[in-house]
Amino acid sequence: MSSRLPPLTALRAFEAAARHMSFARAADELFVTPAALSYQIKSLETALGQPLFRRLNRAVELTEVGQMLSPAMTEGFATLSAAWRNVQRMNVTNVLTVTAGPAFTSKWLAPRMYDFAQAHPEIELRFAAGLKFADFDRDQVDVAIRFGLEADDNLFSEQIIEEVVTPMMSPQLAERIKTPADLVQMTLIHNESLRIFKHAPNWGTWMRVAGLKRDTSHGPRFSQADHALDAAMAGAGVVLGRMTVAGPAIAAGQLIAPFDIALGTEPQLRFVCPNGHEKRPNVAAFKSWLFQEMEGARHNELTQVLIPPQDQSKL
Repeated sequence: MSSRLPPLTALRAFEAAARHMSFARAADELFVTPAALSYQIKSLETALGQPLFRRLNRAVELTEVGQMLSPAMTEGFATLSAAWRNVQRMNVTNVLTVTAGPAFTSKWLAPRMYDFAQAHPEIELRFAAGLKFADFDRDQVDVAIRFGLEADDNLFSEQIIEEVVTPMMSPQLAERIKTPADLVQMTLIHNESLRIFKHAPNWGTWMRVAGLKRDTSHGPRFSQADHALDAAMAGAGVVLGRMTVAGPAIAAGQLIAPFDIALGTEPQLRFVCPNGHEKRPNVAAFKSWLFQEMEGARHNELTQVLIPPQDQSKL
């Protein structure tokens, strides 16, 4: 028996029919007639010397040989499709698709789109906001900006900046708060987005660092960091906000961060892409711009007393 592979069209016909368990639906997917698809599968069975399907009255089912072949065909065509998409994306050098969390996208990235376009008019920047970790092949994403821990070994991952959290409030509320002790009587807004991480900074820890005692279990809670900041900007209370997300609002005077006590976070803002892609011209240009922008937006005056995340569990 020859080890030479049969025609790709015949293998594709079999893979689609085995996945759908229907010749008609497979034919629709491949834009051929059921008769043409049946002919391709029959030619594959002839070359193999045994059937791949049992033809029933109104259905088909895989034979033992068909069951053995089907998973490998599905995986193989998925790999081919992913490779083809990657090659196509590499040829499109003027488009860069970036995914980031909704909070960072809306509060930090989106307001700076114009600045990036001015610096790199040759690159069309596209955003895909989302919290799930990107599948670069499936999602056709070039860069992911993720607030989290180290990525796996198959990805390039570099920390962008050291994240800190510190109390933030509206300018009107800030007029009534002169010292940390004034927070004892204030409504505390809770950003719950960090709770999935070990040693997540919280109001209880910050109060202990500041030498204050109060019950921190009450107050409105938000699952998204940007929603918690919006509530603080509206004057609903004081939030323990992330500097990377709140930076633009602080620079615009919409939020005030009056104290020099900040807590470090275990997760960090990271630049992630497939290994080697960080050297592609459009990715490298965005990376350089992003790191420069973030460095320029540092608020070092807020980290004079910085408690690292590994030390917070001792407080």
